[in-house]
Amino acid sequence: MNAKGELVDLKFHTQSYRDMAPTELAGAILDVVRKAREQMAKRVAELYQPFAPQGIDMDELMKGTFRAGDLFRDLGIDPPPTK
Repeated sequence: MNAKGELVDLKFHTQSYRDMAPTELAGAILDVVRKAREQMAKRVAELYQPFAPQGIDMDELMKGTFRAGDLFRDLGIDPPPTK
C-alpha cells in the first residue's frame, strides 16, 4: 500500500492459494488489502500528527470522522453554520 491507500504490490509467498476456492481466495485478498490499508492509514496519521494544529486528531481526520464543529466549541466559539 502506498500513502494514498492504493495497492501497489501483491506477492504470494506459497502456492497454497491455488487450492483455495475462488470465493475463499477473494475473501482472503480483500481481508489482507483492508488490513494493509488500515495499517498504512495509521502510519500516515502518526507521521502527520506532530504537524497538526492542537485539537486536530489526524486519525479521525483521515477516517472522515473528525468534526470541525467540536473543535470550534472546544475553543468557546460558535461553529460556522453548515449548508
